[in-house]
Amino acid sequence: MARPSRTLITGATILSMDGTVGDLTKGDILVEDDRIIAIAPVLQADDAERVDAHGRIAVPGFVNAHMHTWQTGLRSLAADWTLLEYFRWVHAGLATRFRPEDIGIATLVGALGQIDAGTTTLVDWCHNNPTPEHTDAAVEALAQSGIRAAFFHGSPKPDPKPGEPHFSEVPHPRAEIERLRRGMFSGEDGLMTLGLAILGPHYSTLEVARADFRLAREFGLVASMHQGGGAAKTPGGWETLLDEGLVGPGINVVHGNDLSDALFSALVDQGASFSVTPENEMTQGHGFPVTGRLLKRGVAPSLGVDLESVLAGDMMGVARIALGMQRVLDNTDSRRDTGAIPPTSTVRVRQALEWITIEGARMLGQEGRIGSLAPGKQADITLIDARTLHLQPVHDPVATVVMQAGRGDVEAVMIAGRFRKKNGKLLAAALDDTLACLARSGARIVDELGLKRTAA
Repeated sequence: MARPSRTLITGATILSMDGTVGDLTKGDILVEDDRIIAIAPVLQADDAERVDAHGRIAVPGFVNAHMHTWQTGLRSLAADWTLLEYFRWVHAGLATRFRPEDIGIATLVGALGQIDAGTTTLVDWCHNNPTPEHTDAAVEALAQSGIRAAFFHGSPKPDPKPGEPHFSEVPHPRAEIERLRRGMFSGEDGLMTLGLAILGPHYSTLEVARADFRLAREFGLVASMHQGGGAAKTPGGWETLLDEGLVGPGINVVHGNDLSDALFSALVDQGASFSVTPENEMTQGHGFPVTGRLLKRGVAPSLGVDLESVLAGDMMGVARIALGMQRVLDNTDSRRDTGAIPPTSTVRVRQALEWITIEGARMLGQEGRIGSLAPGKQADITLIDARTLHLQPVHDPVATVVMQAGRGDVEAVMIAGRFRKKNGKLLAAALDDTLACLARSGARIVDELGLKRTAA
């Protein structure tokens, strides 16, 4: 039997996000194989590889709870598009030009970019997979990147050809879920887990929504769906699904800005989770993020990037935007109601850090494995170098991470006990060749649709 691999991270400021471990001003983390086995102010492990982390802040690896990673090759292209333009040019246009190899290279680079920015778990909401080959290309790319991935299998949304049904009338493909369950997603303990990216009642008929909810429940999978953006396909659909007992834990609503207060409360009461993508929701026209509506009901959001075709993929930035947006809403409400801003901030920076760590894990039902640093949990660790000019002095390490740090401050990223970034360098082979391949893919797709590119 091979000896276990052991790594001792020493001298870090530790933000564990775990109620028992707490925060350590200076502490050590001992990792054996893929798990954390000890956290303490000082640990001894003579047989372990030592990593000096003095001056660094150790946090749980970030969880990006919602991203369409297949759009990495379209970075910045949709920056000026509203949601309606996005539907027209992306789903009905650009998406139809993707070959399996385009999905693969975009997903690989997108996942590597997430690791580079400190994300260890990526929820890849893949809804441009018209063939099994497209799906397999995405899955293989996630595996190649080394990220921990929840692959949410979706379905494309092109305009129908003559004689074809509209996508809203097509149930989620059971055969594909069965195939994936027989393959890489046959277990629940690896780096890769499976979920469903379904249409939901906003984008499908009631019959399809009902079938998809039941499919997810049958296979024990998270069922995630967009909510909002134009008129609902099935008015009253949520109410019917609630009445039929199909809404509960494992149902994940992305956005949800347009839900009535009564329906919002009903979904929360039944245990549905919400994933907020604050910057994109404000940019494309979804509306104000629902962060505060969740907090008022005693629950918290998970956060996601959503679209790198529109904006940057840095989860610290996402947390900062979500926090700032909710504070301005609360401050505005207070001025309206009392004539003054609140006497203290209504949302704390630690809450924002929870949204991109333990709350993301909770949405996936994996809070027992990831999302915090504690003995027995997976060794998903991000080290922030806080010695830099723009982060010194560090008075509050939580605020430093949420309010001041960025992807350039991520010095090291460990996923399941293995460094994927170290000493500020992403540990990925042939990265220049990979980026060149992505550029060729993106250029071909854009040119085929006749869209103008402003750079060669």
